[in-house]
Amino acid sequence: MKWQSGRRSINIEDRRGLGLPGGPAVGGIGALLMALLVAFLGGDPSVVLQPGVAVSPYENAPQVSQAEADATADFVSVVLADTEDTWNQIFQSELGAAYQEPNLVLYSGATQSACGLGQAAMGPFYCPADQKVYLDMSFFEDLKYRHQAPGDFAQAYVIAHEIGHHVQNQLGISNQVHRLQQQVSRTDANDLSVRLELQADCFAGVWAHNAQRARSILEDGDIEEALNAASQIGDDRLQMEARGYVTPDSFTHGSAEQRSTWFYRGIESGKMAQCNTFDVARV
Repeated sequence: MKWQSGRRSINIEDRRGLGLPGGPAVGGIGALLMALLVAFLGGDPSVVLQPGVAVSPYENAPQVSQAEADATADFVSVVLADTEDTWNQIFQSELGAAYQEPNLVLYSGATQSACGLGQAAMGPFYCPADQKVYLDMSFFEDLKYRHQAPGDFAQAYVIAHEIGHHVQNQLGISNQVHRLQQQVSRTDANDLSVRLELQADCFAGVWAHNAQRARSILEDGDIEEALNAASQIGDDRLQMEARGYVTPDSFTHGSAEQRSTWFYRGIESGKMAQCNTFDVARV
């Protein structure tokens, strides 16, 4: 990804080094499954943001130097700025509305959000209560080493997915879905969650399409990096990794195929209208 010459966002809140104590680590399949299946890439943080519950980050990743961490933070700032430029333009041209830029909080270990205590093992998440994205950059090491999804554009996809949730929040989609979830069965509520997450994947693709057209950010292999990341963190793969079998009725984010398919749909079309996951019989 050609990012070094991009502008830096002023909406970065750097809390690294100011982490809250996360309490004793909880080991085993149950804790890992909780972190993987509920919180990875946009899950509702209120479900598992509980003081005293943590899962250690991926232990086999090499140590990252301060210089490397600062370079990654710089990259995050550029990607955030690029999403701002893209969504400001889309909101103005397609919706005739102003885009409210979210803050992105960088933290290490644990931090407080309006949705509760955020912890590194939960992965990135968007909190609608304060309209902020929360990111412990150690997740990028998990993405690279545990999930075999390396590359800067894979990381950019993760950020753009969370910004997709902010777009949904602004459009009122998130609130509508959450209200519906209170009225239906658990299986149907999970299906609504999957559709919400897949739309955020598609919105990430819409960003990439429009950013490429406006600023030529893509390099050879970037799209494949993002598609691989979307696939590697599909519910089916995470469930198989965590417990050795798959239960589709419990999916909350979508299968590997669904996630990569909807991201590609967004990047191919560049149109928000192509991301209506709620208007198709099957996603």
